[in-house]
Amino acid sequence: MPQIRFGNRRLNVPGSQLARSVLGVLLIIGGTLGFLPVLGFWMLPLGLVLLSYDFAAVRRLRRRMEVSLLGAWKRWWNRWRKKR
Repeated sequence: MPQIRFGNRRLNVPGSQLARSVLGVLLIIGGTLGFLPVLGFWMLPLGLVLLSYDFAAVRRLRRRMEVSLLGAWKRWWNRWRKKR
């Protein structure tokens, strides 16, 4: 079964490209409806991760977001440590 690495986590994904694409799109649609009780905004990044397995443009977007979020986290952490 294929796996996707996102940070330090590994996610098992369906073996079929069609199943991954459909599931990724459904997760993104569900993520945009995150204000509803059952759905959540957590579905949006998970859908992007699934789509990034097959589509290079989405993969580049995900990597850029991952690098920028990690950089922002490190800057925040360093500022917080200096204040202590």
